[in-house]
Amino acid sequence: MLKDFRSRVILRTIFLAASISLAVYMIGKTNMLFAAILMCVIIVFQIGELFHFVSLTNRKLTRFLESVKYSDFVSGFTADNKLGKSFKELNISFNEVLEAFRKARSEKEEHWQYLNTVVQQVRTGILSFDTDGNVQLINMNARKFLNIQNIKNIHELKERNYKLHHILTTTEPGKSSLYKDANEFHLTIQATELRIRGADVKLLTLQNIQPELQKQELEAWQNLTRVLRHEIMNSITPISSLTSTLKDILDYDLTQKGDHFELKAEGADDLKEGLTTIENRSKGLIKFIDAYREYTSLPNPKLKTIRLKSLIEKVAMLMRQEMKNYRVDFHYECNSEYLTIQADEEMIEQVLINLLKNSAEAVAQVANPRIDLVGRYDGTHIKIEVTDNGTGIIPEAIERIFVPFYTTKKTGSGIGLSLSRQIMQLHNGSLTVESEPDVKTTFTMRF
Repeated sequence: MLKDFRSRVILRTIFLAASISLAVYMIGKTNMLFAAILMCVIIVFQIGELFHFVSLTNRKLTRFLESVKYSDFVSGFTADNKLGKSFKELNISFNEVLEAFRKARSEKEEHWQYLNTVVQQVRTGILSFDTDGNVQLINMNARKFLNIQNIKNIHELKERNYKLHHILTTTEPGKSSLYKDANEFHLTIQATELRIRGADVKLLTLQNIQPELQKQELEAWQNLTRVLRHEIMNSITPISSLTSTLKDILDYDLTQKGDHFELKAEGADDLKEGLTTIENRSKGLIKFIDAYREYTSLPNPKLKTIRLKSLIEKVAMLMRQEMKNYRVDFHYECNSEYLTIQADEEMIEQVLINLLKNSAEAVAQVANPRIDLVGRYDGTHIKIEVTDNGTGIIPEAIERIFVPFYTTKKTGSGIGLSLSRQIMQLHNGSLTVESEPDVKTTFTMRF
């Protein structure tokens, strides 16, 4: 093609040069003046034809590049041969390239439609916006959660729901936030950041956790009711039975003598023993009810800045004598002087003392008992870990030890760990446990 184009240009250039030479020659001859003028006209025509020949190819190439630039793949190029067979091949090549672009764009649009359909159908709300707040993507569930039909800029939400707008715009990438409205509607919001075509875009996922919370709440109440029923029945049943027995004793062993009653010695002993049992079971029931009241009436924490190392050392001093009594090899550490937490000091001390006491009881039957109390920062959270090498917790029980009034001990109310977890939740933290029976158990408080 280029060879044919070059030969045509050279041929035209030769004709043009010959015409110019002939015109110059004719101008020098007085009797050929008219012919010289005619030759000049021919030269102008040849220049115009050469310019048209060259520019036509450039126009085709420019139109092709503009079609690519502006994604105009509808127009095509006539497969003619006015400029020769080679230019016909050029037009065909242009059309083939445009067709390839058309196909690629069609596939891209189909892929986009597929992804958009998936995004619109997922139960999770998806929302993305750039640094100026311009919304790039929003699916149906996100509109539902935001209670808005259409939104072009995230800041339009500010006047309608300032709290939600604040959480959406301030949630940091890699972190999550919880939104709760007056109707107990709960949303967990997670953020990530992308860079698309040189611009930063914030992508948020919004998950309605209200059904799950309601399910968990129902299960918690069912577990609590089951435990309450079990504990109350354990106390009421023997009391009822003993009351009936004592009534029988009075009916058979109590006799009236004149103006007074006499009770046989054996019946008196049975009566005394039964009343003692009723008293003990009644005290146990009162103790259980007090424990329940303590669990359900926990006060709000009074937060202040606490230096973690000082907290660890203070609790260690409080528990030192008890650890000696259990003959435990007790270690505590916090390497940083600067780590601080926002917490109610008395509440957190209560949690730590409870965890350390549990660990001390767990290592009571171990040959070389050891407990470690460690405060540290793992790059994400400030942690306090209580680790022991005691008997541990079996897998069947590890999921239930935080349920109120559930206990694996022969004695105890079963609210210590549930109360400790509730205290950590009031501090926007968490309390978790990992255990390998007879090897190691670690309770972790995260702030």
